[in-house]
Amino acid sequence: MRAASVKEIKTGLEEISPKELLSICLRLSKFKKENKELITYLLFEAQDEDAYIQSVKSEIDLSFESLNTNSMYIAKKNIRKIVRIANRYIKYSNLETTAVTLLIYVCSKIKSSGLDLDKSQALSNIFSSLIKKIKLSISNLHEDLQYDFNLELNEIM
Repeated sequence: MRAASVKEIKTGLEEISPKELLSICLRLSKFKKENKELITYLLFEAQDEDAYIQSVKSEIDLSFESLNTNSMYIAKKNIRKIVRIANRYIKYSNLETTAVTLLIYVCSKIKSSGLDLDKSQALSNIFSSLIKKIKLSISNLHEDLQYDFNLELNEIM
């Protein structure tokens, strides 16, 4: 089966009734956890982005509390998982400011976790790739926001 293009899907959705559209959305939410999370964000959390960011930060905090710092291998796997979680929530929001805020928060938590980034090349690479991603996202923002976020970024580095 060939997946339809976004334009074809948009045209198809415009032609159906609101009741059928509701049915499709509910059916879509049953198949994947990501679909359900995206619908939840769009319906309930998109209006208050600050509260959304705080809820994601609290989830990141919980993940860092269970971080195993005894083994660098396990710590690396846990940090990759945390970065995947952050990226998933960033994808839902689709706002550059949210992306920068959450990525800076993850970097600051990595720095404060007590892990020696110099001991593990993999952890160092993860951290440096996050910094690159932050810098790229910052470059797409307004000048005033760029200045503020660059100050935060310099504190981490």
